[in-house]
Amino acid sequence: MTESKRAIDSDWIDPDDAPEWTEEMWDTAQVSIGDKVIRPATGYIGPGGVVVRGRPPARARAKQQVTLRLDPDVIERFRESGPGWQARINEALRGVLGL
Repeated sequence: MTESKRAIDSDWIDPDDAPEWTEEMWDTAQVSIGDKVIRPATGYIGPGGVVVRGRPPARARAKQQVTLRLDPDVIERFRESGPGWQARINEALRGVLGL
């Protein structure tokens, strides 16, 4: 018999609740079929779904996406402080490492 698992509180948002794309967003987006780019992007979707023309902001080195397991209380503490909690974890780690 399997044991039931407790419900996990989540900030997950159902993709079906995502806002509709505007014509400007579709006109800006890259069109690809498989790996072949049919039409390159003419801008990018910035914060709040605002279309920004040109290249995304440049960084000296792009950040890398990783999977990292952290204690639930650590994540909860950072999330309590609102949006940008992942960036604050990055800042905390850089501080500990003296970077």
